[in-house]
Amino acid sequence: MTRRSARKGRGYFGIGIERSKTEANVGTLWRSAYSLGAAFVFTIGKRYPRQASDVSQSWRHIPLLEYADVLDFRAHLPYDCQTIGVELTDDAVPLETFVHPARAVYLLGPEDGSLSAAALELCQRVVRFESRYCLNVAVAGSIVMYDRQTKGLGA
Repeated sequence: MTRRSARKGRGYFGIGIERSKTEANVGTLWRSAYSLGAAFVFTIGKRYPRQASDVSQSWRHIPLLEYADVLDFRAHLPYDCQTIGVELTDDAVPLETFVHPARAVYLLGPEDGSLSAAALELCQRVVRFESRYCLNVAVAGSIVMYDRQTKGLGA
């Protein structure tokens, strides 16, 4: 293998939820993240009770990082990594035309709300995609990860 071909696979991504309401959604997102090549998953502002929901035991393969709040998350962001919000905002870029950065963290809002103003302020870019109805947060995250994978930046 030449040095040039080794560089082709560089990059990573993580995905997480701010103020997730249920651990079942964290577990489902974690399982999808493992399947779709994420390096890590995270939560910001945990507010769910502990319960088993990760049937593929993704915790054995990729870490779950827990941050107390947006400031704690910002203090621990990886170097040279873009924060991409997934939210329905007027300035959000359609996922269909979005070019994923090599190094990214994708941030989703809670099941019963939107990303906080502090979280949106932290995001370098925001993406959205159309659906007829509101989607489960883990499903929305899975769609974003699948889009990344199909555009050639997956695992």
